[in-house]
Amino acid sequence: MGNELNAVKKTWEQNLVKIAFCFPDLYEVGMSHLGLRILYETVNRRDDALLERVFAPAEDMEKLLREKGYFLFSLENKKPLGEFDLVGFTLQYELSYSNILNMLELGGLELFAEKRRGWPLVMAGGPGAFNPEPLADFIDFFVLGEGEEVLAEIIEVVKEAKVKGWERNDTLLALAQIPGIYVPKFYRVSYDEAGRLIEFMPLKKDLPVEFTKRISQGFLSGHSLPAPIVPYLDIVHNRAMVEIMRGCSRGCRFCQAGMIYRPVREKTPELVLAEAEKIMEKTGYEEISLASLSSGDYPYIREVAKKLLDKYQEAGVNVSLPSLRIDSFAVDLASELQRVRKATLTFAPEAGTQRMRDIINKGVTEEDLINTVTAAFKAGWQAIKLYFMIGLPYETDEDVAGIIHLAQKVADIGVKEGVSRGRLKVTVSVSNFVPKPHTPFQWLGIISAEEIKRRQGILEKLAKKDRRLSLKMHDYRTSLLEAALSRADRRIGRVIYRAHKLGAKFDGWQEYFNYELWQKAFLEEGFDLEAYARRSFSLDDRLPWEPFAGGISQRFLKKEYRDAMAGKNTADCREGKCTGCGVCPALEISPVLTGGRKVDEILT
Repeated sequence: MGNELNAVKKTWEQNLVKIAFCFPDLYEVGMSHLGLRILYETVNRRDDALLERVFAPAEDMEKLLREKGYFLFSLENKKPLGEFDLVGFTLQYELSYSNILNMLELGGLELFAEKRRGWPLVMAGGPGAFNPEPLADFIDFFVLGEGEEVLAEIIEVVKEAKVKGWERNDTLLALAQIPGIYVPKFYRVSYDEAGRLIEFMPLKKDLPVEFTKRISQGFLSGHSLPAPIVPYLDIVHNRAMVEIMRGCSRGCRFCQAGMIYRPVREKTPELVLAEAEKIMEKTGYEEISLASLSSGDYPYIREVAKKLLDKYQEAGVNVSLPSLRIDSFAVDLASELQRVRKATLTFAPEAGTQRMRDIINKGVTEEDLINTVTAAFKAGWQAIKLYFMIGLPYETDEDVAGIIHLAQKVADIGVKEGVSRGRLKVTVSVSNFVPKPHTPFQWLGIISAEEIKRRQGILEKLAKKDRRLSLKMHDYRTSLLEAALSRADRRIGRVIYRAHKLGAKFDGWQEYFNYELWQKAFLEEGFDLEAYARRSFSLDDRLPWEPFAGGISQRFLKKEYRDAMAGKNTADCREGKCTGCGVCPALEISPVLTGGRKVDEILT
């Protein structure tokens, strides 16, 4: 059939360095990933390298590959993984780790890094790389942070290695000299029985014992996506994505992304509009998403959204935001955005009581939510979706019940504002809190399976009494596995391998996930899955993922942990003084703000 509109199919022989970007999930999921779109364009505009896409095949395709004896191949030139110089995986979600091993096997590559000879080298990046140890047995090197600039440095090393005929170890040693790159084989690592880090020792001279992440300096300079690929089919997020800023400084204590993607860097509105225009010219999408971790915080969000709508409204193009603040400004903005199509409004109070919202530093009050949904119902919305978590640190039954009580207050406002009971819909989506590395809650384990089920039962009992509410809850078993893998150490690599051999794949998909299989894999390797996921550490313990903090200060995280216990809030550093997270001095960088406020006012 050829390739999709705007796919780049380069001449194989004319490019010295060949990279396979592997997304460990289906095409429909991977093609929605903004990072793939950015790196695809970054590499393919070079004249000495190419980057081609590889996705996890669905079950029927995998069966055919195995039956016919074909290796997993790229979409552009249909080349098997073994013919590339670099095979790179993005680590977006811990439940995709089994797919990584399956894709390596389908590609004809040795699963264990120590058994590989020659090319390709297997690398990995993304948020999961901030705790690389669970995959250390399978990945040759990890990249911490943003990939645009560091990928260029990697390509230069690989070019030199190929021209000079370096041995595999020599190439890896040269890569290990690049800031932000971790090569597991060059480190001796040991733990005690409780999983505390005892030793993290470089086996070669001049290698770091702590890693800072890479930050893209070209992000703000207009290196846009002039022609994103238009997929063959309807993908999960089938829209034009325009990145308006990186990082978030709100400081929610449960949020790993808010910690590891600091500092905040905002694009100018002129650049955002120019990139949107280029993308729309080349794609014909019917929706433009202004993407960031906290798009409502972008200072020119209303002006940019209005200009885009004014320009594209007649063509039926909608403008959307992936995240809205809980305030009346958000409703006004949403009203502006819904000129073309009116969708459900979504907000994330995260917790049902103010006590819990203070513990997690959400910075939102019940009054904020009430005022916001009142404005929304007055503006004509009839459906509201609310996101919450259970299992947060120091949560009580009263906090759990507060989720339903708060949702009922929202429904009451809908009735008061004239929404008919037949049309009023308040969806309550409740996930299970999973502690993540490099957050103030990294020392805590997840609550037990029985306790999750008990708290879910409280929600179910209360929600049944109110037909206006639609309650959706997350499977506790996937949360337990995610918790076990997210804070795992290098010993768990053999568990992942065992699970792969037992048939684990697509663990993020309910129809494929097999909890009993994972329990068996953990037990066969000497671990109890739930007990491992529930492990807690003291603030004095050295954590397995501590060397990979990327610039976040442990002192800051410990302070935030203590402030959480005291229910004490920490202000957004964009609105107050520096919070001392450590990222700016460690990376020798400052926030880039376009809203008229001087950066030096924030840092003093």
